[in-house]
Amino acid sequence: MSLITPLEVYKRLLTAYGPQHWWPADTPFEMMVGAILTQNTSWQNVETAITSLKMYHMLDCETIASSNLAQLGEVIRSSGSYMQKARYLQQFSIFYYKENRRAGLMKWPTSVLRKRLLGVHGIGPETADSILLYGLDKPVFVVDTYTKRLFVRLEHFGPELNYDSIQHYFLQRLPESLPLLQEFHALIVEHAKRFCRSKPQCDNCPLIEYCPTAMCSTMEISRIHTSEIE
Repeated sequence: MSLITPLEVYKRLLTAYGPQHWWPADTPFEMMVGAILTQNTSWQNVETAITSLKMYHMLDCETIASSNLAQLGEVIRSSGSYMQKARYLQQFSIFYYKENRRAGLMKWPTSVLRKRLLGVHGIGPETADSILLYGLDKPVFVVDTYTKRLFVRLEHFGPELNYDSIQHYFLQRLPESLPLLQEFHALIVEHAKRFCRSKPQCDNCPLIEYCPTAMCSTMEISRIHTSEIE
């Protein structure tokens, strides 16, 4: 079985699912808030929290930066770990305001901007890269659980590889195209929801012919079925 390239994976997923136009948000700041709120929770819970922020007229950096922390936590309660995320949101909003919002941040080179984002309490590599890619239009590759799961199953690397090494792996093999990198991440998320779950659903998967994990699972099921017949 030949190893399918990351670019070919992108093309196959795009053919299978079409453009995703991710990230769903009305403004760049809303997108950034969503990236923080989505840590360790479902997107449905994040949408509820963002709707709540809008209802209380709190979805702007000045309001969040100056808000009462306990009140902010109650407003975003649906996102889970709500007091912790309230602190993260407030710290990020203070940073965002002091840096002159998006226009100010856009002036920094990507490498410098990423370091500055990682210096904000509550912003890890995945959140920082999501903000860079979707909120600040910087061509970076976001590594999430879905990406690692898919490409470990495709045997591109082992599960022990760390975030930065995985990111480097993809950036060396993909064109520096903002639309492609945005779509690729969104397509991987969609694929993980449909097929490449924690317990894979391999039937009709558009990548099954290139997936050693799927082929092994199919052979094992066939073996069990045969033994039951015998």
